[in-house]
Amino acid sequence: MDLRRLIFGFSILIFFIGSSHVSANVFLNVHHKFAGRLKSLSAMKEHDSRRHSRMLYNIDLPLGGNGLADSTGLYYTELGIGTPAKTYYVQVDTGSDNLWVNCVGCSNCPTKSDLGVDLQLYDPDASSTAQRVTCGQEFCAVASDGTIPGCTSNLLCGYTVAYGDGSSTSGYYVNDVVQYNRVSGNLRTTTSNASVVFGCGDKQSGDLGSSNGALDGILGFGQSNSSMISQLASSGLVKKMFTHCLGGANGGGIFAIGEVVQPKVKTTPLIQNQPHYNVNMESVEVGGTVLQLPTGTFDTGNQKGTIIDSGTTLAYLSDVIYEPMMKAIMAQHSNLTTETKDQFSCFQYTDSVDDGFPIVTFNFENSLALVVYPHDYLFQLQGDVWCVGWQDSGNQSREARDLNLLGDLVLSNKLVVYDLENLTIGWTEYNCSSSISMQNGQSGGTFQVGSHDISSAWSLGTESFFKLLLLMVMFHNLTNYIFLPLMGCVGFIDFYL
Repeated sequence: MDLRRLIFGFSILIFFIGSSHVSANVFLNVHHKFAGRLKSLSAMKEHDSRRHSRMLYNIDLPLGGNGLADSTGLYYTELGIGTPAKTYYVQVDTGSDNLWVNCVGCSNCPTKSDLGVDLQLYDPDASSTAQRVTCGQEFCAVASDGTIPGCTSNLLCGYTVAYGDGSSTSGYYVNDVVQYNRVSGNLRTTTSNASVVFGCGDKQSGDLGSSNGALDGILGFGQSNSSMISQLASSGLVKKMFTHCLGGANGGGIFAIGEVVQPKVKTTPLIQNQPHYNVNMESVEVGGTVLQLPTGTFDTGNQKGTIIDSGTTLAYLSDVIYEPMMKAIMAQHSNLTTETKDQFSCFQYTDSVDDGFPIVTFNFENSLALVVYPHDYLFQLQGDVWCVGWQDSGNQSREARDLNLLGDLVLSNKLVVYDLENLTIGWTEYNCSSSISMQNGQSGGTFQVGSHDISSAWSLGTESFFKLLLLMVMFHNLTNYIFLPLMGCVGFIDFYL
């Protein structure tokens, strides 16, 4: 397997299901940030390190919304915002909540990006449909979990989020139009739109102001009331459920909002009152043998349970799990000489890794297993040199020490379902280039939603460029289906609700 980070381009397909006979679908293109750009193994570690410090120590200051913002999400897309619509590149992240973009007048906002995208600042005064949100409006109270001291009804509703690495973002909320194309027939669309409240960032500090991996903002799929999915759900437009299936090195994939009915997915409860998607791990197996771990191994103190986060590249385990697990994995290969490359354990191996190394299984509450194959946790650096993707969180920063976090390393080629209505998460092994069945809210029947590989021929070096299909299933009392082709859309992006 090539070095893991590929460029993924996603398209989000949105289905509005209601009482009318009109149907529509929406696409959103999402690209992988590191595709063709990893110059060293340390790039992956640096990405995850910055991300974890923000995840663990983000602080909502008095005038802030309650969302987590993170500038290091792996996937990004284009959004068309305002009237007339302009294109903005935002990171797509299951580990953060709000949608926000950098705004005109911003202090220390990046003006260029090494990702090869053109950045621009959003100007609410240039959009005829923009309305600034004030402290007296309901959304402000929802976003801040109550009344903000000193925020009187005529003042702008502001937010500030500070991170453990010293970075911060602040601004105010705006309500403006985001656009979608409604399906009017077979592969035919008409343009429509709806309003969404999002953050207008007017000040960035630290890494958020750097051109290194800079984008225009963030699109979060977190659990807070201020997230886009929560806004849509509270207005009755969507079920608060979404799913993704990332196809790994083979490309293809699905990202969908709505209820999956096939394949059947077993679930485990989400730990409540946590800012991320946390679950209870109960045991670890290597080659079918359960590791004998000390009592209390899976109790990580303030970091309750194990975090599932597709925005993190690797997988991080506390040293009490990591050390015996690695010993068991390498038990049959005492003759291999390992060397450290940017904190990765690497070795030469000429045979099939799937034949020569054991399967690792993580077992969770409600008898849900997450099976990780050798070709998932080992990646081919070059030639016959392989490196181990598992990381010892005991060697990370103080904030991330003893963290159990499972990232994209273990989630590829699995359909992962987030059910925020019933507070569960689940997964099953799946061919991400195939289709899934989702419920039609109007008829009660089901329909097939398939992955889409728009352009797998284009490549950067040894790493392939894939565009994955993301699908959204939404429920509306006026519209049935919305279909939006994100990539290649001229003038504005096609993720819009």
